[in-house]
Amino acid sequence: MEIKDYFDFLVNKIHTTVVATVDEKGLPATCAIDMMDFDENGIYFLSAKGKSLYDRLKSNNFIAFTGIKGNDTLSCVALSVRGKVREIGPDRLGILFDKNPYMNKIYPTEESRKALTVFYIYEGNGEWFDLSKLPIDRAVFTFGNAEAVKEGYLITDRCISCGKCLSVCPQGCIESTPVFSIRQEHCLHCGNCMNACPVNAVEKIR
Repeated sequence: MEIKDYFDFLVNKIHTTVVATVDEKGLPATCAIDMMDFDENGIYFLSAKGKSLYDRLKSNNFIAFTGIKGNDTLSCVALSVRGKVREIGPDRLGILFDKNPYMNKIYPTEESRKALTVFYIYEGNGEWFDLSKLPIDRAVFTFGNAEAVKEGYLITDRCISCGKCLSVCPQGCIESTPVFSIRQEHCLHCGNCMNACPVNAVEKIR
């Protein structure tokens, strides 16, 4: 998938996300926010300037969120993003209201909409996590000028090919030919392989 595909799924399939920010005491705070639009470089959402969320975004300029689509755990797709955010003001409000007409019921008049302002997530890292497939499907992506962040586990050249990791991998994502390796796109990051390895050949990617 390309970046636009992740953004399209986020805005048009998931839409409502749980957003995390940091308050004035450095403590985490969460709230539900709709991701309303996107372009090839980032994601748009809005906030009322009187909300605590607005104050947190202005003081920290960073956001993290997760959205989930599915009927239950084994049918869900989760998309998470961590990134930098900036306020771009009211200029795009009309576009967001046109694309999200339910907002007209919440803020029905031009006067009431003066409380609103648009934010843009312009740089960040994301993760796609699909539990509806077997093995699971996982992918990471970046946008803007963000550096790629790698996580998970790696089998090093200390591996003696004993096979103990194969039996403990819940998704069967370890390949044994020609050398032992982990298919990162199917890994749960559970750490079983590292714990089972008798020669410490599995390392956590940091």
